[in-house]
Amino acid sequence: MGAKLPMGCVMLWVCVGLVMLMGSGVSSSKFDELFEPGWALDHFVYEGETLKMKLDNFSGAGFSSKNKYMFGKVTVDIKLVEGDSAGTVTAFYMSSDGPKHHEFDFEFLGNTTGEPYVVQTNVYVNGVGNREQRLNLWFDPTTDFHSYSILWNQRQVVFLVDETPIRVHSNLEHKGLPYPKDQAMGVYSSIWNADDWATQGGRVKTDWSHAPFIASYTNFKIDGCVCQATVNAANMLQQCSSSAEKKFWWDEPRLAELSLHQSHELLWVRAKHMIYDYCKDATRFPVTPVECQHHHHQH
Repeated sequence: MGAKLPMGCVMLWVCVGLVMLMGSGVSSSKFDELFEPGWALDHFVYEGETLKMKLDNFSGAGFSSKNKYMFGKVTVDIKLVEGDSAGTVTAFYMSSDGPKHHEFDFEFLGNTTGEPYVVQTNVYVNGVGNREQRLNLWFDPTTDFHSYSILWNQRQVVFLVDETPIRVHSNLEHKGLPYPKDQAMGVYSSIWNADDWATQGGRVKTDWSHAPFIASYTNFKIDGCVCQATVNAANMLQQCSSSAEKKFWWDEPRLAELSLHQSHELLWVRAKHMIYDYCKDATRFPVTPVECQHHHHQH
């Protein structure tokens, strides 16, 4: 710290730090209280409580949370690009920093008019992804706003669409698999041109005559444990875990796994709407990944 401070000052700083860490997070519906534009500021349009990000042949756009978090739930309502959205990707995700980062992704892959949007989810642990699942939604995500959420605690990561679980990534540390619980994560969204792969494996290209492509957002919510940049990982885990002194809602036993109702919903989604699951891709994975074996038995 350089010059020594009187004891009172040091204590004050520690206390303030703890209060900021222990707050169960900020929940707000306003974009600018939780997020800030990340790039291409001229591609943002604010209409009341709604934020619109546009993609044209000059640029896409993206935003990020002002804070990083350890555990909790993030939700945003999105209305995806209407009409011909082939070649475009709109992403909503959580990610930590660095080469060994953790990441939880929603990626919405655009399509030609009348074809269903595809939602791809992915989970990165220690910098390694390759855990793609794809599904068609049971509604048209371009005609109205729908909520997309990520719930993250020490037992599971759950992806939810309108509160229906579409994917669970469970903590399998007891099987020797690393689980993302040691890095604070930011919340991000972006829209960009990915016509080299997004639609039918890249066969359908972006039609720029339909630009700008607009994704609309509203109802921003983050309810998580806010982490300060100066706190190391071990302390962060301690600060953001429930103990005798403090209780976090996401550590409640009922959130350690899906409820019976949610398990049935997930089974329905997987049976009726899943179109690709890395767990069943024997070409890419001749040996079934360990987490797939577990998740298969579980459901």
